Formats: sequence, C-alpha cells, structure tokens
Amino acid sequence: MNIDGWIPRELILGAEALSKVPEEFVLQHPTNGNPPTLFLALRDLISKLKKEKFAATEARDISVFLDRAFVRLEAWFKWFNTTQAGKEMGSYYWHGRDTATTRELNPKTLSSGLDDYPRASHPSEDERHVDLRCWMHLAADSMHSIAELLKMDKDIKKEYSSTAKLLSDFELLNKMHLDTANGAYCDYGNHTEKVQLTWKIVETGSNYPRRELVREVLEKPVLQLVPHLGYVSLFPFILRLIPPDSQILESQLDLISNKSILWTDFGLRSLSKTSSMYMKRNTEHDAPYWRGPIWIPLNYLIVSSLHHYSQEPGPYRERAKTVYNELRSNLIRNIVGNYKRTGYLWEQYDQKKGKGKGARLFTGWTATVLLIMAEAYHEV
Repeated sequence: MNIDGWIPRELILGAEALSKVPEEFVLQHPTNGNPPTLFLALRDLISKLKKEKFAATEARDISVFLDRAFVRLEAWFKWFNTTQAGKEMGSYYWHGRDTATTRELNPKTLSSGLDDYPRASHPSEDERHVDLRCWMHLAADSMHSIAELLKMDKDIKKEYSSTAKLLSDFELLNKMHLDTANGAYCDYGNHTEKVQLTWKIVETGSNYPRRELVREVLEKPVLQLVPHLGYVSLFPFILRLIPPDSQILESQLDLISNKSILWTDFGLRSLSKTSSMYMKRNTEHDAPYWRGPIWIPLNYLIVSSLHHYSQEPGPYRERAKTVYNELRSNLIRNIVGNYKRTGYLWEQYDQKKGKGKGARLFTGWTATVLLIMAEAYHEV
C-alpha cells in the first residue's frame, strides 16, 4: 500500500514472467483500483464472530488482527471512496479506460478484473459502474461492522454507517442502474451500439503501409444505460442488495435461468447471447475473454447468493432453490468431467461445449468448485 492508500494488483517481475504477460497488464497506475475482494473474506469473518462460530482464542486473534489492520483498511477504503467516485452522489466508476483508442472495439476496463467485458463505448467521467458501486457497499458495510466489533468512536461508526446506508438505498440503486424493461442492472455512460472494427490501410511513415483493424464509430454516443447483459448485471444480486420480496429478484432469477441469455448446461456465461459484443474480438489480436466464456469465481458468487435467497422467507424462495440446485449441479458436473479427462482445473470454460480453456493448472479461483460442492458460502 502506498501513502495514499492505493494497493496495486500482482506485480509482473522478471524476464520470464514478462514474456508471458500482455504489455498493458505490466504498467500500473496509482489512479486505478482493483476490486476490493478482501472485504468478502473480512465480512465472512465478522459474521462468524457475531455468531460465535470461533473458539475463544481464535476470536481473540481475529479481533487483534482487525484492530491492527484497521488503519490500513481505512486508508484503502478512503482511497477508493474519493478517487473512484462518480459525478452523482453514490456513484463510482473504474478509472484507467483508454479514451483515445483507435484499435479497441470497446475500451477495456482492466481495473475491474473483467478486462474486455463491454462498458460504455466512449469512456468519460459521466460513467457509473454498477459492479464498483456494489463493491463499495460491501466495503463500507464491512468497515462499519469492524468499527462496531472493536467498539470504536461513534463518529467513525457513523461515517461508515451513513455510506453503507446510502449505497444500500434500493430506490437510488434502481434509479441509477435498473433497466426496467428486463429487470437487469446496467452501467451508465456515453454509449452507442454503432461501433465496429474495419480493415483499413494505415500509413506507417515508411514505404510499407499496413492493413489494420481500426475502430469506426458510425453514430454519436449519448448518455444512457449500457445495454449489455451479463455478470455485471447481476452484481446487486451477487452482493444481496435486492430485498427477498422484490419483484426485481424474480427478474434476476429469470435472467439467470434464461438459455437465450446467460444459462448453459455448464454454468452461466459471462455475456448474454443477445449482446452485440457477444464473442466479438476486441482488437485484431484480442480474442473474446469476458464476452461469453464461463468463469468460476463469478459463478461461485452467483450460486452463493442463490443459496442465500433460497433460505430467505419470501415469494421467490422456492424458485431460487430450484435454480440453485440446477446451476450447482451443472458447474460441478462440468468441472469434474474436465478434470477427469484432462487432469486440470482451467481458467475458464467454453459456453457451448463446456471444454476447459485458457490457462491450465488454474487451481486459484476455479478451486472454488470445492466450496460449491461443500455448500460452503460466504456469510453476511
């Protein structure tokens, strides 16, 4: 962590490592943040402390750790809450998108962790990213819980409580991000669907011009909800900001279980088949990454929330349970089947045939399948 509270992602060190990583992943900027996923683990610890699931010595050690870590967690939170804030109160956007690209179909959002997942076609300070807003609610709520647990000054508790309350305001969330036509949550920004990659002859300053794929904008962008349905559309569901009796929860279950949108027999695809960016290359050399393939960490979070809503009293409890059981079975069957055939856990899985893709020996987030098998989900 630097003095401002910024934490970089993993560092790419050494010639061998550098040779295997695209150039844009190497350089890091202290203006750009990455998802504060550590708060998922902290919230789980706090929940289990409150429910007295730890032995006395374990509980004491965790409390000591949280007390010592608080000053750094606070710096980290405040860095996010100031540098990534949007124009509207309670809005946030991922920094670092290329506003001047002439090569990318849709400028990547590397800092979000979802790389080429389509956002607004024209990056600007007017953007509102629904996934970051949800991460910030998780962070504020966790900080408030830690402050309460440690019996900190009431002003500190009040500061985090008010931020968490603002970001859990369901009406405000819906006003900013809900597409009422389909009950899905969307980013907001300067956007047009009329963008394409076109082969053009590009002068290089030498005697040999090159033929390259160049971004072409055919329509002036306007401020609007970004009409791409996928993992980002489910973040309020993932982080459980939707009341269990809300009809929007039913719409989210429809979105999850619709075979024409996200559902496959192997897990949920990252981007809807109806999206104009579905399985589209982002540049001449960048194949689709988060534009269709199945990623296990997001499926784990979705399954976890399905399990949560299947336990909550409300009109959609049984529906959530049915979808949960089917999705859980599909994920386990496909990952185990691939492991038996290849001996590997894979980075991602093909949405058409379920075949493992990308990096193998990927026993990081794909190993969350063990948590799915054990029905061991993060708590609130």
